[in-house]
Amino acid sequence: MFNTTTSSPAGSDSNEKNFEAGGPEDHGVKGRLQLESTEPDSHRDSTTYKTYHQSEDNSLPNQSTDVVDRVTSRIASRVTSRSTITPGPPPDGGLRAWLCVFGTFLVVMNTWYDPRTPPPNQITKRNDVRGMINSFGAFQSYYIQTLDRSPSDISWIGSVEIFLLFFVGTFTGRLTDAGYFRSVATAGSVLVVAGTLAASACTRYWQLLLAQGVCVGLGNGCLFCPTVALVSTYFAERRAFAIGITACGSGAGGVVFPIVVREMLPRAGFGWTMRTLGFVQAAALFAALSCLRPRVPPRKTGSLVEWAAFRELEYTFYAVGASLCFWASYIVFFFLAAYARDIQGASYDTSLDLLIIANGVGILGRLVLNSLADRVGNLTMFVPTAGAAAVLAYCWAALPIASSSSRVGLYVWAALSGIALGGIQALFPSALASLTADPRKQGARIGMVFTIVSVSVLTGPPIAGALVSALGARDRAS
Repeated sequence: MFNTTTSSPAGSDSNEKNFEAGGPEDHGVKGRLQLESTEPDSHRDSTTYKTYHQSEDNSLPNQSTDVVDRVTSRIASRVTSRSTITPGPPPDGGLRAWLCVFGTFLVVMNTWYDPRTPPPNQITKRNDVRGMINSFGAFQSYYIQTLDRSPSDISWIGSVEIFLLFFVGTFTGRLTDAGYFRSVATAGSVLVVAGTLAASACTRYWQLLLAQGVCVGLGNGCLFCPTVALVSTYFAERRAFAIGITACGSGAGGVVFPIVVREMLPRAGFGWTMRTLGFVQAAALFAALSCLRPRVPPRKTGSLVEWAAFRELEYTFYAVGASLCFWASYIVFFFLAAYARDIQGASYDTSLDLLIIANGVGILGRLVLNSLADRVGNLTMFVPTAGAAAVLAYCWAALPIASSSSRVGLYVWAALSGIALGGIQALFPSALASLTADPRKQGARIGMVFTIVSVSVLTGPPIAGALVSALGARDRAS
């Protein structure tokens, strides 16, 4: 029998017995690995991990050990160090995972409450803005009256905000993979709250563009992509359902915040309305950051952009398809209220009801469609959902105008469109996450597609607005 007390680290009696149980042929690498696997974590960290880094730095190990010990120590330490950087399979549940879902729900609720803003050239009269009654629509009415700027100028505040939310995804996603999630999310929360509070004191157009458009938009971008990437690392088989729950935050925000703005703006004034929203955001984002914890170790190496991802046809085709899909996905939310009022003759309250229905029923679409996606596949569910949204867009033109049946048909159409568009918004990140096998690259690969999509969400609605402006008068005359 070999005497192991001089060449092996001190351990328990059981460790020594396990090591000496075999014959001489069982010692060496096998015996050393067995001993390393049964040592306490603190002892392994102080011996094998140190030995590994010494060998990586090309420095000589401890001269008191023989050649066999040096070889086995190096092999064992490499095995140990690899196990510390390779995450296990996603838990698909548990307290930490569902807390992450809840935290992301709060983030989405506070980043998506006001992106659906009227595009430039959509509104041509001062009184027409009252129909765009999501939260920014209420702001737009106030801004036009107090800043003496055109509706086209004012609407760019919200357009820049949603553009930045997607555009910075490449940068924030890669920083999340590198282990800076906490710093990025904290910076995003500060920017969102600071931008909202700063907007309460703004009196000029350029001030609001910087505060509510750029500052809040950058903050949203620092929060949205990293948190979605974080959720995807906790789930595999139930990933679509989990992301669907987080996406319900946009529906909840689309219902709650417009009502708050509508009720507070005429009573408390613009300043305190914005401050109230800022205080609500601060509390919600603080709770969200308390729930969010990264699961996988950081990936320090690698470039900012994972160019190798575009060599995967599935990933590239998905990026192109998602960009085309989102080119038109927000047109309904931008134009629904104005259409109801100007074409159907609906009242202010009815136009508000239609937007609340589209957002509220969209919660059902997010949950049901994403739950089905876990069973039949994310892409299998995403493609027909996008097709249904396209068909509904064409059905919009077939609605009867200014009749008793048109009002009922408009409510039904708004509900169906809310389900389809809500499903697109929820299935988009879950299907994208399913195309990445390495959880340490989720942030970068999700963020890259977000950046591509940002061009579509910025240019799509203005193009639709230009078409409405060019064809609207002719349609009314006919």
